[in-house]
Amino acid sequence: MESHYWSDYLLVAWFIALGVGLPLVAFGLARLIRPHRPYPEKLATYESGVEPFGTSRVRFRAHYYLIALLFVLFDVEVLFLYPWAVAFGQAKAFAFVEGLVFLGLIGFALFYAWRKGALEWK
Repeated sequence: MESHYWSDYLLVAWFIALGVGLPLVAFGLARLIRPHRPYPEKLATYESGVEPFGTSRVRFRAHYYLIALLFVLFDVEVLFLYPWAVAFGQAKAFAFVEGLVFLGLIGFALFYAWRKGALEWK
């Protein structure tokens, strides 16, 4: 019976090795095969047929990053609700309490972000 488990682990290790190894081999071959002859026109910045003007460094407000981070946080938390809803029919009382605790944490995080002013666009 134990050999069956080891074969499962070897299969997972094989898939991980393929998942890491094949892209590395592809990138390595592409780097060897590609032509690499830089010249000034090729290295110039070009955008939609218009010569660039000004600096390419534009300052972004940190608020954009905060909104994006909150979106990712709540989006991932909502993704966790789907398996809970699927398994809800099997363990009713425990799953319900567990879901309420999770929704309470999400609600608390949203309330905290709202009270700190993270959701206000200034």
